[in-house]
Amino acid sequence: MAPRNRIIIDTDPGVDDVLAMLLAFSAKPEELEVLLLSVTFGNVDVQNCLRNIVSIFHFIEKEREWRRGIGRPEGFETLKACKPIVAVGAEEPLADQIMMADFFHGIDGLGGIHSSHPHLSPAETWKCLFNSALSSTNPSEVAAAREVQDSHSLFTPSQRPAHEEMLRLLRENDPDTITIVAIGPLTNLATAAAIDPEAFLRAKEVVIMGGAIDVPGNMTPGAEFNTYADSVAAARVFALTSPNPASTMPPMPPAPQGKQAVEPHPPFLAPYPAKLSKRLKLTLFPLDITTPHELTRGAFTAYTAPLLSPSSTSPLAEWSTAFLTSTFSKIEFLTPDLSGPAVGLQLHDPMCIWYCLTPEDPKWVVQELDVRVETSGQWTRGCCVVDRRGRRMMVGEDGEGEKGGGGGEEVGKDRWVEGDGDAVGDAGGWLSRKRGNRIRVCVGSPGVGVFGGLLLERVFG
Repeated sequence: MAPRNRIIIDTDPGVDDVLAMLLAFSAKPEELEVLLLSVTFGNVDVQNCLRNIVSIFHFIEKEREWRRGIGRPEGFETLKACKPIVAVGAEEPLADQIMMADFFHGIDGLGGIHSSHPHLSPAETWKCLFNSALSSTNPSEVAAAREVQDSHSLFTPSQRPAHEEMLRLLRENDPDTITIVAIGPLTNLATAAAIDPEAFLRAKEVVIMGGAIDVPGNMTPGAEFNTYADSVAAARVFALTSPNPASTMPPMPPAPQGKQAVEPHPPFLAPYPAKLSKRLKLTLFPLDITTPHELTRGAFTAYTAPLLSPSSTSPLAEWSTAFLTSTFSKIEFLTPDLSGPAVGLQLHDPMCIWYCLTPEDPKWVVQELDVRVETSGQWTRGCCVVDRRGRRMMVGEDGEGEKGGGGGEEVGKDRWVEGDGDAVGDAGGWLSRKRGNRIRVCVGSPGVGVFGGLLLERVFG
């Protein structure tokens, strides 16, 4: 049976990113096919993110071997059907000052596990997979690299930049067959879209964890981390949902002076063509919907305790316990009103994978909104701006109503203001159907209380 959804995961692991990937890899082949892991900076620097991805495969391999030994199904069936490509991407944002979230995730992205539990880290020979060793003219170097590659049999390393692999897959497959799941800063996506917007628009859907609509941010009072970490990239990707992307594109930074003035702006900051073949279908999972979905310390401990028997320990449970113990302690420190089993890790990134696993579930509820990302405010970098004034949207060129503008409900013709699509005093084009973004914002899920248990069951069996 063909997979229900073929996906590219763009990621910056990160504790909840790791859980998201484990959830994706635990899928059955008919549910999900992971084609590419596109690595970006974000929670930590890109090399630590890459090491965490290699660690995931390392422990899945050990876990499958352990399960075979005790007569349990191996699981992680989608990896048997398709080996994902792993490609390294952006090391810094397009134009913003680099900021990371190592204050929460730890210096290595997993609570310092690579220092505190060195026996749980894969040997660093994997680094040769992503440098020139495989293309070397020295036979001994190539042989050594091939031996390392064979030891990591669950993924295919790429020496191409992540955005190039993303575009290659989109070009080589039929349109509307690949979903991009972005659970980190959007730098890789924005770079791919700038280089070849029409190839990027061949994506079936772009599913993004990011933003905060009606709740406080988790990086600043108004901004969620992923949109804050590269606000320009987020604004540029969001703009592709607009009938007129130029209407919501971020302002260009000042042109370089002196010797650099020959090429005023790099290609990844160039404007999109005036005419594009379609609008991007973008589904956003902001903090509003992700925050209530948690994995509690109590639920995790109760589920994994039987897997940590001294006589037969699950490698995956041992590794996960090491970094989640540190994470639960950090959460407890940051939220002193919570303690013990009630401490919960918010499952921001795994929710995007859950949606891809169950896209037909009628309990997923989305609302179309004009969401724009602030890029130039002193205190509001990365904030999501939505028009809450309740003003009536104007008629566009076809004169028909559509969802949007008033919160996502179906807007009747009697509420539309007659005109040619622009209004005097409509700064920013918030009332025009020819302008503004069209973001599908997730506002309802199949159940706040069920997701943590579902994740544990799928990942640990």
